[in-house]
Amino acid sequence: QVQLVESGGGSVQAGGSLSLSCVASGYTYSNYAMAWFRQAPGKGREGVANIDSDGRTMYADFVKGRFSLSKDAAKNTLYLQMNSLKPEDTAIYYCAASQFGLGTLSEISYNYWGQGTQVTVSS
Repeated sequence: QVQLVESGGGSVQAGGSLSLSCVASGYTYSNYAMAWFRQAPGKGREGVANIDSDGRTMYADFVKGRFSLSKDAAKNTLYLQMNSLKPEDTAIYYCAASQFGLGTLSEISYNYWGQGTQVTVSS
């Protein structure tokens, strides 16, 4: 049974930083691509950052230079370091895993999803 459990959300002022974690279990971690998505109030879910099965990363334009994605295979954990946060980064952040292992931020490519963690950035 695949499980993704996020943690690390919270409230911060604009310009601050937060680090999100996603612990994965129930599948062969190294074969999967993983990603972070987010959903702001009243908006659809959008891709934030992805790491494919070869360890290559990609970022949405709106977070490039501010967010950094990494993973610790030994701990089956995916991290998202978020710096220079803006009020428009306020959203529920979701961890997702894809058995296809590809570098994509297309939501339909992801088989498994966590429950989400709230990030709130105040001005």
